[in-house]
Amino acid sequence: MIKNYFKIAFRTLWKNKGYSAINIFGLAIGLATCLLITLYVTDELSYDKFNEQAANIYRINSDIQVGGGKLHMTQTSDMMGAVLKKDYPQVKEYTRIFSSEGAKLVKKGDSFINEDRIVYADSSFFNVFTLPALEGNTKNALDEPNTVVITASTAQKYFDATHVVGKTIEVKINEATIPFKITAVIEDIPHNSHFHFDFILSMKNVNYEWGQYTSHNFHTYLLLQPGTDYRAFEKNFNQYIVNYVLPYVQQFIQISSIDELRKSGNMLEYSLIPLTKIHLYSDYNYELSASGNIQYIYIFSAVALFILLIACINFMNLSTARSASRAKEIGIRKVLGTERKTLVTQFLVESIITAYISMLIALLITYLVLPLFNDVAAKTLSLADLINITILPFIILLPVLVGLLAGSYPALFLSAFKPITVLKGNAQTGFKKSNLRNALVVFQFGTSVMLIIATIIVYSQLHYIQTTKLGFNKDQVLVIDRAYALGNNVNAFKNEVLALHGVNSATVSSFLPVTSSSRNDNTYSKEAVMDMKNSIDMQTWAIDYDYIKTMGMEIVQGRNFSKNFGSDSNAILITETTARLLGYTNAVGKNIYLPADDPKNKTMVPIPIIGVVKDFHFESLRQNIGPLCMRLANSSGLISFKISNGNANDLINQVENKWKALAPAMPFSYRFLNNSFDEMYRSEQRAGTIAIVFAVLAVFIACLGLFGLVTFMAEQRTKEIGIRKVLGASVTNVVAMLSKDFLLLVIIACVFAFPLAGWAMYNWLQDYAYRISISWWVFLVAGTAALLIALITVSVQAIKAAIANPVKSLRTE
Repeated sequence: MIKNYFKIAFRTLWKNKGYSAINIFGLAIGLATCLLITLYVTDELSYDKFNEQAANIYRINSDIQVGGGKLHMTQTSDMMGAVLKKDYPQVKEYTRIFSSEGAKLVKKGDSFINEDRIVYADSSFFNVFTLPALEGNTKNALDEPNTVVITASTAQKYFDATHVVGKTIEVKINEATIPFKITAVIEDIPHNSHFHFDFILSMKNVNYEWGQYTSHNFHTYLLLQPGTDYRAFEKNFNQYIVNYVLPYVQQFIQISSIDELRKSGNMLEYSLIPLTKIHLYSDYNYELSASGNIQYIYIFSAVALFILLIACINFMNLSTARSASRAKEIGIRKVLGTERKTLVTQFLVESIITAYISMLIALLITYLVLPLFNDVAAKTLSLADLINITILPFIILLPVLVGLLAGSYPALFLSAFKPITVLKGNAQTGFKKSNLRNALVVFQFGTSVMLIIATIIVYSQLHYIQTTKLGFNKDQVLVIDRAYALGNNVNAFKNEVLALHGVNSATVSSFLPVTSSSRNDNTYSKEAVMDMKNSIDMQTWAIDYDYIKTMGMEIVQGRNFSKNFGSDSNAILITETTARLLGYTNAVGKNIYLPADDPKNKTMVPIPIIGVVKDFHFESLRQNIGPLCMRLANSSGLISFKISNGNANDLINQVENKWKALAPAMPFSYRFLNNSFDEMYRSEQRAGTIAIVFAVLAVFIACLGLFGLVTFMAEQRTKEIGIRKVLGASVTNVVAMLSKDFLLLVIIACVFAFPLAGWAMYNWLQDYAYRISISWWVFLVAGTAALLIALITVSVQAIKAAIANPVKSLRTE
């Protein structure tokens, strides 16, 4: 019996090659989309789960607001972890990660190599995280200063071997070169980790003298005892603030309780985030590596499901539409005694076989497009990732599910035919009257229209980001990283490059707008006595005399720093937002105050405001512009050059030659500021690209099904078309007759799709403080595009039917 099912199924597929091809190809595209998204989602959901104690590891996050300045970040004070472990038995272990700023260079031979993935960590780091050692003992590898743990690939890179414990490697951080003894070699950190390090230096080398509960510079992780409710444990943070943070804050600010701070509109809160949720759920600043976004997981999964449903709908529609061609076959089988359940089984077997053939083609499609998908999604996925214990059952069972889903209705529909009726030639397939079929077509095109709208809005927001006025000029700014490597030659290098043709201005600084540069926050006071009403927390940037000019910023009040004023070394520039938060309409000439460095000295140092800079976006457009000030200070982190349009490559070569003349052993590294700006929105660009691919696929599959339906409808109405042509109907009349019902369904699809897509994209845009408004033309363009695509699809086959010779269809009448 089973063998017979298969023989009939393959015979039927071969007999109806055209329609079978439409079904198989449509399902293959839908299944390939599912496979790609399954690979992507599985990889995203796997982050940090390789850690054996992942279920009990949490990171502490901080939310601080003082006078309008907001900090939403992944860092805490250096002492918080130790205090929590001492005071609360629920804390089994803690560890800290510290990433220093400035140049990070490692010596190989006679020259240095730029290395970004260098951090400091406690010895307990390896007690918390699962990072197996290939050589050495990680348990005490970082107990002593000047020790380092490196990864296997790093050992190969510098020593061409992994057995390197006991050897020394020189690391230059800022201006000091320190020899570190290698105490362990670990396996490379897996790609699905929220941090990626090549060098883990001993925390004993960190010269942090903050000792302040309000100085947040460390990523702190807690390993809680198994079974601990982390939400319940978070309630202890309030007591930590009262016992440790508040007494320190009271040395600077007149405040009686933490409630007073909160009632004044300010905030100091700590929270925990589970390790396995950091990659997808964290929206905190200063992550150790780029994060994912759980919203995109939901969106991509839903879209993949919709595309697969569209392909299944094609199968259902074509199968039921072509029911008349199998009516007599069914009638004869029933007369010969075949039971209905046998017919249902036969049709379901045909559906499942079609789905398995489609899956084989889908695997081929996935293999071919996976490199392109990796480029778009920034992944390193391979087809081998499908062959694992998690995904393999999905691949095996998905065709069965698809076959049952797509084949159930046609099987029940066809098997319900009454043999006497169909053998008399009176089977009513109800092509035009099938409400279910019409509803399915509406669903197909509704989904396609929603994807078109989403694509338009994503790209419109990206265009807005690219073209909005930022308050500074990001174009033609050449940035030289790690200027620390020049040592005392920073100004000499700057002046030599300034002399080159095409270089207009230059600045040395530690901070740049809209880049991953670190931030430096200080709490200032409007008055000489600091309390909750007068205080404001804001970023403080160290700049030089030429910074404002080079960045293309505008002074709207007062003046810039000038070498003609010796007192400017103690002066400050503020932004418009800062002036507004301070309550000043004319801030120039006013003072703001900064506490003395020594907590025991409660003197407030006055700092005169000499100018107000027009607001500029120094962080992502997802965030409102916050308070910022700039102070004149020596720095050697970054050198930025404003260059003219022209042959940038020649100029870069000249700049590199100047660098090598002054620092021959140091690596030369550069970037353009506009590229750093673009990097901030790389996830949106990837989402936009994936959205447009999905939209094209959805429209294509929907049109594929529509083409099949029109083809079959034209076959069914061949004689009617012939009679109409004999009676004088034009090609246009025939095309209109065949097209109007389908175009009406597309219009109905638009009616349902417009509000749903508008609501979904409105919510997506809420992630941006600065965003576009959704205009009516977006819906007009999407609806018109869907109608035109459907019209072209229908018209191709309708015209073919309309121009056919009517004699051929009527000669047997």
